[in-house]
Amino acid sequence: MSDSKKENPTHQQETLDLSIALLERPSVTPDDDGCQDMLSERLAQAGFDCEFMYFGDRDKTGEHAEVKNLWARRGTADPVICFAGHTDVVPTGDENNWTYPPFTPTIADGYLWARGAADMKTGIAAFTVAAERFVANHPKHNGSIAFLITSDEEGPSINGTVKVIETLEARQEKITYCLVGEPSSTDTLGDIIKNGRRGSLGAVLTVTGKQGHVAYPHLASNPIHAAMSALAELTNATWDNGNDYFPATSLQISNINSGTGATNVIPETLKVVFNFRFSTETTEDELKAKTHAIFDKYFKDSQILENHASYDIHWKLSGQPFLTPEGKLVSACQCAIKAVTDVDTTLSTSGGTSDGRFIAPTGAQVVELGVRNATIHQVDEKVEVDDLGKLAQIYEGILENLLLD
Repeated sequence: MSDSKKENPTHQQETLDLSIALLERPSVTPDDDGCQDMLSERLAQAGFDCEFMYFGDRDKTGEHAEVKNLWARRGTADPVICFAGHTDVVPTGDENNWTYPPFTPTIADGYLWARGAADMKTGIAAFTVAAERFVANHPKHNGSIAFLITSDEEGPSINGTVKVIETLEARQEKITYCLVGEPSSTDTLGDIIKNGRRGSLGAVLTVTGKQGHVAYPHLASNPIHAAMSALAELTNATWDNGNDYFPATSLQISNINSGTGATNVIPETLKVVFNFRFSTETTEDELKAKTHAIFDKYFKDSQILENHASYDIHWKLSGQPFLTPEGKLVSACQCAIKAVTDVDTTLSTSGGTSDGRFIAPTGAQVVELGVRNATIHQVDEKVEVDDLGKLAQIYEGILENLLLD
């Protein structure tokens, strides 16, 4: 990327203007509130074919409400570099706790303040500007540029990216490189890019005993007591040792609930919610099998007189682990970041899940690159104004690295 492009202020103003226009719309998940219409109008002017995909039930509200998704593509050839992101944001909480109204984008102290400023409407704005400028400069570029934008990332994620990918796969439309605009940076723009994510496997354990009086334990079966040894072994188990890209698989208990509200009653049931964040060194099936082996050991022949406790586990897989090793996409990102910010970026697989988990299984190379994540989902979410134009320049540089000879 040339020095003249690095010094061009156009990226900054255009990205800021579009960011503000998107942030003004209170698109709390799963409501897109017209954001995708705004994007499709701009992309169509740049030569993109825009297609809206709707999934879910139009007649219901809540987590299963109809979700709007945008698939836009310019070009028909390979490789296909796709920008993936989401226009929905998390709820604001009590707006009185915000320094500035969350849906009135405000520039103050060098920051742009608004819900979605970091996660991730500024990323969408930056890529839109980058694509427009790249197409204007290289109208006959190689390959294709695509956008996959959903309004179901912050919600249950059942009618968004996963359904769009299923549609694309059914018509054999493949993504080669995917750039997810999630806020990946930590201390400075571009210092971290995510080239993978751990898998997420959730579980709800229900232990059923027999209710009774605490003074007559021989006539009851305490599910709390029955589960304690198994839970201790579960939390102390080593699941794997990780590898060069992933830390060791971890388990965390997030909720334990039991009791009737009375202090003199042995409860009938205990519920425990726990989650695995797992590396590529283990599998969903292996985690389930090892967990059941632990509980089977303690609950087999578990009996208090004629009464006994039993257990059941309901599993939910939110995403498999994925990894994009160092290669063409990672290199394109590193070079573009270095050209704009002079930062040597670090690869990471830390953090939660993203919609990249739905795209990587198709064979696409996937990385996440965006603004700093210090305030995501918080009151007073904000992002450095000066980073917006730089991010657009980085995205444009990635397009140049991947789509120009």
